[in-house]
Amino acid sequence: MAKPKFKFQMYKTLQANIPNIYADARKAADEIGIPKEIRGKFGLTGAISGCPAPLRDDIMKAGEDGAKEVIPLAKLVDDIREIVKSVYGDEYDAAPTSTCEAGLWVTFDSLFSPPALGRGDNYRSRYIALYEKHLHHQGAYGRPYPPRYKDILADRGTTAGELGFYGKRQNNLDTVIVPLAGARYDVHGIKYHPVPMLTDVDPEESLEMITNHAEVHLPFLAGFTGLGYETPGYGYAVKDEEGTPLLQKGLGELAHGYDLPYVIDNAWGLPFVGCNPLKTGADVIIYSMDKATGAATSGLIIGREDLMVPIRRALGMHGDRYGTTTSYGKAAYVTFDAGKEALLTQIQALKVLRDEPEVLTKPVDGLEKIVKEEFAQINLPSHLKNGIVISKSYNSTAVEVNYEKTWQGGELGIPIFSIEDMYAGTNIFQTGCAQMGIIPTVAYDGNIYISPGLGTCDSKGQLIEETMRYGIKGLVKLIEITCTYAGLRE
Repeated sequence: MAKPKFKFQMYKTLQANIPNIYADARKAADEIGIPKEIRGKFGLTGAISGCPAPLRDDIMKAGEDGAKEVIPLAKLVDDIREIVKSVYGDEYDAAPTSTCEAGLWVTFDSLFSPPALGRGDNYRSRYIALYEKHLHHQGAYGRPYPPRYKDILADRGTTAGELGFYGKRQNNLDTVIVPLAGARYDVHGIKYHPVPMLTDVDPEESLEMITNHAEVHLPFLAGFTGLGYETPGYGYAVKDEEGTPLLQKGLGELAHGYDLPYVIDNAWGLPFVGCNPLKTGADVIIYSMDKATGAATSGLIIGREDLMVPIRRALGMHGDRYGTTTSYGKAAYVTFDAGKEALLTQIQALKVLRDEPEVLTKPVDGLEKIVKEEFAQINLPSHLKNGIVISKSYNSTAVEVNYEKTWQGGELGIPIFSIEDMYAGTNIFQTGCAQMGIIPTVAYDGNIYISPGLGTCDSKGQLIEETMRYGIKGLVKLIEITCTYAGLRE
């Protein structure tokens, strides 16, 4: 395959060869020896909402046992609050939700949106969101500013217009999108679009840029938001001596300097083990409890008590009007209630994270070993192979494979698929895995996040190394095949 001169030509060639890539991927699955009986039943992560990992035995038992008992849901919520306070202190509180996105929604509406009540026209407010990965979650709740970003979410979803991401925008709320210093936002993919490439983010210079934007918008500013991840591919490589990303820590300090809340979206993250509000200065952190944590599908909001009051009021959990300490009743966001079984599994998951975190961290160590061993054997030219950076994340119970640096020096690198490719069905590193019988993972923006759990762990949550290795071997082979059709291999 001839090497193209320009990157758009490379992606055009890949699009034309998708059937050939799929055929080679299916053949490779046979050559690797992926057993037919597990194809389509295992994958590279159990942390995708559309295909969550099977529940561990202890999680299942907690849900089943409690489901047979008569337990007021307000009591289960208070049990969650008690566990959170036992780790972070009495000044923190918690509120479970049906999903992480529900947690984001109620948090942004409670803390950032202007009031809807009152005579006269409403005022507008704004929050600052970093231009980073997954912007359609934490950065989609207001109208984008500056105007050049107004269509940034247009294709980022399965539904367009008011019923898609545009419909998440809250009343009279704007999102000030701030690029990060050292980041690159080059255009890539078959569905050609700017992608955030963040391995070289400079936290100090970025915080200066964020401060400048904050000063411009200060009369309307309601808060700051960003992700809670800690890996290079997400822009959080530079850390202090305790391992806290300097960018997160600096955002917390900046927000507190303005007396504004700093909200972290840590969907694919662990309470207690991962992003720590005591160290980052986060005022509120939102989790997807079925992703890394291993509970049933649900979300969890943890934050400072004073900020959790309006959030819990919006959820109907703050207490009855006649005066009670807690409730499980009707309010604006009762639609985001978590069910009884989800609450029971959250309690068990939080207890394990507090008392036996190795249950979740040990499989990550085993996964890291497999990933490094298999990628060491990848058959690519040296400048491509050397541009692959592998990092471990206990926060996300994941191993990150980042290949942004394969594009250094003006050379064409390993193809980078945009998140729009994922929704368009043209992200070959995802759709190609499916052809091999491997359920794919988050693999866009030059970054691949791999985690155990989806048919790759036993009922105790421990890694089944042979099955996990099949998945990594398949991914490596798919990258080789794709690079061949991109003209990057002989």
